[in-house]
Amino acid sequence: MVRRHPPGRVTCGEHERERRSPVRDWGVSKFPATAAAPLNPARMMHRAARIEDWLHEKREKFARRRGHLPVVIPYTGYGTPERVRILCRVLLAKPVKPGARTKRRIAARDGSIRGWRSFTSVPVNDVTVTIDIGGTAHRVQADRGGVVDTVMQVNLEPGWHTAHLHTTASGAVEAPVFVVAPDVRRGIISDVDDTVMVTTLPRPLLAAWNTFVLDEHARVPTPGMAVLLDRLADATPGSPVIYLSTGAWNVAPTLSRFLSRNLYPAGALLLTDWGPTHDRLFRSGREHKRDNLRRLAHEFPDMKWILVGDDGQHDEAIYSEFQKDFPDSVAAVAIRRLSPSEAVLAGRRPKDAAEAKPDSLWVYGPDGASLAEQLADLGLIEDPGLPGPTEPNVPTE
Repeated sequence: MVRRHPPGRVTCGEHERERRSPVRDWGVSKFPATAAAPLNPARMMHRAARIEDWLHEKREKFARRRGHLPVVIPYTGYGTPERVRILCRVLLAKPVKPGARTKRRIAARDGSIRGWRSFTSVPVNDVTVTIDIGGTAHRVQADRGGVVDTVMQVNLEPGWHTAHLHTTASGAVEAPVFVVAPDVRRGIISDVDDTVMVTTLPRPLLAAWNTFVLDEHARVPTPGMAVLLDRLADATPGSPVIYLSTGAWNVAPTLSRFLSRNLYPAGALLLTDWGPTHDRLFRSGREHKRDNLRRLAHEFPDMKWILVGDDGQHDEAIYSEFQKDFPDSVAAVAIRRLSPSEAVLAGRRPKDAAEAKPDSLWVYGPDGASLAEQLADLGLIEDPGLPGPTEPNVPTE
């Protein structure tokens, strides 16, 4: 079943097709005719995608009969003083009645959240979300997974701002948006799995356990990585922090709480949607990372990025390819080496620490502290070994 959209309405699917093509600008509000053209009716959707749409339709009807209403789940966005990228997701949820007892039940529930709960939500498509930021309003339609990923033309000062998002059936929610100053020349892009969080994601059974069963408070932060990213952000005031992961949007709220609880610097999450697309059974996590890296390089042509990842998946290959295509957009590449046990659990052989680096901009280390020392040698952060300012001697009695 191919879903149709009213003419003249911008959909997130059109945004996705635009991102797959070479990006010359942010594509604000108006897309090339080739990107906005409707899908060829003769081109059938993948059978798995049609089955998924059928299941979503049945689940949506059942949830609405139970009184569930659309709610907007806001995500952190980013942009420049002229353009911002807004991200959110529309789900069906049971209305929450105000009251102290209800708040206590919600707090108790959120205190022990299993990963599988994030994947039981019902996404809503064919719903229009109104976005208001800086006095500018924009209406956009959610895609098949209920995700909104759009760009707005604005006039904002650098720093943090708030976008207000709502549908016709839901109250307004606030989404933080970080506007990067034009004179900022350095930013941070970090992987999540096995980089800021120990997940051993590549191995399917362990990935399923960590994603669906493990309590979110039991997730383990990677030693020293929060301090490293915080020091990198402090080294260039106003630098953007982007967390780029192959994880699903379902886990975005859990991931945001994890980053905040472990004192990682605030930044935008760029995740993907699990499941089939119109032409393939599964989405490509590698293509998701490649596309977003290329997009960031075009959106911030004068920015040099510090790329942070690990050697457990494909970060090395993806970052190497990005550096080859955009050599002027890379300030350094910091790769966390998995321990021998983590490498085995991840289905990879332990790598020899003496293996050659691609070039002098690449640094390797087992944790954030080791990477920080090497990045300090490159002049990207202050040397932690340098003594700080001494306090004046105070006579004691």
